Amino acid sequence: MILAGDIGGTNTRLAYVGVDSGHLTLVVEGTFSSREHPSLESVLAQFVSAHRLPVAQACFGVAGPVRNGRCKATNLPWVVDARQVAPRLGLEKALVINDLEASAYGIAVLEPKDFAVLSEGAPDATGNAALISAGTGLGEAGLYWDGTQHRPFASEGGHATFAPRNDLEMELLRYLLTKYKHVSYERVLSGPGLLNIYTFLRDTGRAEEPAWLAERLRRDDPPAVIAQAALEGKSALCTDALDLFVSLYGAEAGNLALKVLATGGLFVGGGIAPQIIQKLKESTFMTAFTAKGRMKPLLDAMPVRVILNDKTTLLGAARRATLEEAVNPVHNEEEER
Repeated sequence: MILAGDIGGTNTRLAYVGVDSGHLTLVVEGTFSSREHPSLESVLAQFVSAHRLPVAQACFGVAGPVRNGRCKATNLPWVVDARQVAPRLGLEKALVINDLEASAYGIAVLEPKDFAVLSEGAPDATGNAALISAGTGLGEAGLYWDGTQHRPFASEGGHATFAPRNDLEMELLRYLLTKYKHVSYERVLSGPGLLNIYTFLRDTGRAEEPAWLAERLRRDDPPAVIAQAALEGKSALCTDALDLFVSLYGAEAGNLALKVLATGGLFVGGGIAPQIIQKLKESTFMTAFTAKGRMKPLLDAMPVRVILNDKTTLLGAARRATLEEAVNPVHNEEEER
């Protein structure tokens, strides 16, 4: 049995995953509010004590840069260290990898029903692929094609400097520079990023904020309120904010696709995309994705798909653990004698 984890700034998801002839099955799952716990070890203690299933391997995808099995989470005051986690589980070794890297590993075990197609791309599309995921933060990863299979690798591209494309976005950048010393793409492409876009449009007088909306924003989760009001056509301000968000999402997805030469396709993951899928299927995202001047034909040929399965990171963490076993098999000394 594998213990897999998806550790994000909002939620920590854990699962026991069974492996049968290479097929992964989520046996037991649990979701915890990350900020209600002081550490991953605290969450693990609660989850493991509730189920007490035998664990042979463990792998955790964490939202942040991982160095030597250790990660200081970007949007969460946790440090996740494989050397500290392993003994808590009675294991000699545990794996800690970037959460987008884990998601990239998970893509290989998904089925066609787990995707929504934004662009079919070229029928013979092969080569590297890329993954971009907006949620609590903005994650990006690449999948290098070695001629036989994709090999995922992490990046922190979501923290690259935001590059405006027009006058409106230049104003947005100037507005955000009053709040942040460094304006990254994550500041506009994430849940908090959608709120940043909304407040920019509101504070610069581009649309009025009605009283009912102001109340809902105070009472409920602001990014969710903005997205819902936009999708339901209840607020011009929210609609404009979501339209700009989607355009920026497509533009940065195109940037990533060019940087890793993702001729094998671009995947859109994260928690936000499935919630706004009807908006992503409109022309705004793909128009921004392909608007790269002389590189437009290259981007037109890239398949673009949205991942709908919210278990992808858990499955990917478990798959990474199975690959680790193949690379570093556990030997039984008694059998070898």
